[in-house]
Amino acid sequence: MVDIVRTLLEASPLLALFLAIATGYALGQISIAGVSFGAGAVLFTGLIIGAIAPKSAPPGLVGTLGLVMFVYGVGIQYGPQFFSSLKGPGLKYIALSAAAVIASLIVAMSLAGPLGISIATAAGLFAGSGTSTPTLQAALAAAGNQDPAIGYSVSYPFGVVGPIILMTIMAAWVKPTFKAPSQSVRVAELTLESACEDRTVEEVSAILPSDLKIVAVRQHHVNAPPIAGTRLHEGDGLLLVGNPASIEKAKAAVGYEEPGRISRDRANYDVARVYVSKAAFVGKGVHDIPLPDFPVVISHVRRGDVDIMASSDLTLEFGDLLVAAVPSNRKADLQRHFGDSVKGNAELSFVSVGVGIALGLLLGMIPVPLPGGGTFSLGVAGGPLVMALVLGWLGRTGPMGWRIPVVANLVLRNLGLSVFIGSVAIGAGSPFVQTVATNGVQILLGGALVLLTLVLIVLVVGYLLRIPFDDLLGVCAGSTGNPAIVVAAGRLAPTERTDIGYAICFPSMTIVKIIAVQVLLS
Repeated sequence: MVDIVRTLLEASPLLALFLAIATGYALGQISIAGVSFGAGAVLFTGLIIGAIAPKSAPPGLVGTLGLVMFVYGVGIQYGPQFFSSLKGPGLKYIALSAAAVIASLIVAMSLAGPLGISIATAAGLFAGSGTSTPTLQAALAAAGNQDPAIGYSVSYPFGVVGPIILMTIMAAWVKPTFKAPSQSVRVAELTLESACEDRTVEEVSAILPSDLKIVAVRQHHVNAPPIAGTRLHEGDGLLLVGNPASIEKAKAAVGYEEPGRISRDRANYDVARVYVSKAAFVGKGVHDIPLPDFPVVISHVRRGDVDIMASSDLTLEFGDLLVAAVPSNRKADLQRHFGDSVKGNAELSFVSVGVGIALGLLLGMIPVPLPGGGTFSLGVAGGPLVMALVLGWLGRTGPMGWRIPVVANLVLRNLGLSVFIGSVAIGAGSPFVQTVATNGVQILLGGALVLLTLVLIVLVVGYLLRIPFDDLLGVCAGSTGNPAIVVAAGRLAPTERTDIGYAICFPSMTIVKIIAVQVLLS
């Protein structure tokens, strides 16, 4: 039976790859004590298939394509957060992460002799402890053999489980408290006081904070659009959208909050939510888009999981969900105007993706000289990542939009990651079995030690530096990298700061790891 399976898999490497992906994802959904491996479980099923059928590994170009898809998607998503982090505490977080990463690499290299493994295998221990697939690719290219994949396979489980366990222990010890998550956009209904008597909507808007938007007016028990010349009186209602702090200022200036007056009455004026799915609107500012010939007030935009005020300079993208107030009988007309197809979440410009990846690959080919001789390059992992960070930060260059809708980006990244991990694991299956059989427990302990070095430096030193605990968990997740770790961090610290810390450190540490492993192996 085993011979039949081996013959079948070796006759069709793509069958072996997608079998590894399917079974790996099924395995990755199993949660043990709140920990699951997700796409990382493809590593284990790929190793098993590679051990059974050593000649079933797909061509190397297949794995490389998957890796490029993954790193490009990561860079496009986190580009804005990465460059904004270069101000404020972000540089301190990056410096702490870099120190921990370099220390873990030194530990990995120093273990090569005592463990009886090659430097390339030790480089794989380093890549796996940081669950960094791009680093593995860089190590494979620099070593010219599959040894890094063996070390990666051994240390990867520690790289996922270890940080979660250590963060949980530290949270139990520190017992941190957190502020309630802040809202980026808030909706409020205000009842006007005498200070607004006989003022127009335009005059009242002028005394409100600049980031607030009047979405609807209630007069004589009827909701209506906010026409600039409409005269307001004491007791009238305003529906406002804006920053929570600005809402509080508005309450002090014009009236008091009385929820339900406007939102309960949908007879004349209602809220509509429509997806931007027509190409004619993409790349245009909210102020510049053509609107239908009936009253429409776009209050805010939901992009992915984030609410954004619909300021005049906000550029629309495919998949944006517009929240607008319109006459109740015109909601269907508004939906037809913008398209309102969920397909907008999956729309991406293959022109911009192709150009962006091509530019990244060219950047990755540029040799950078090292002191004392030798060179390194960003390669097929680092080049597209750096280019995608820049393009994601720019957002748009003339008619070319670089960003990708969140849903499409997740599909691109997860598919790319699974294809790369599956390809590498199948090729490393047979050598992995031989290495573990020879070195056994020692190499497993080596992987754990490399991981402990990385995580403990971040957590302990970061705590001594008084980094806020939710920020610190995000920095730890970004220093290691696996998405399961940032999810666990979000459970331990239920604020948005864990995601921000991850966004700051993950791209920068990926670049540091790629460069460091190439320098040492060269």
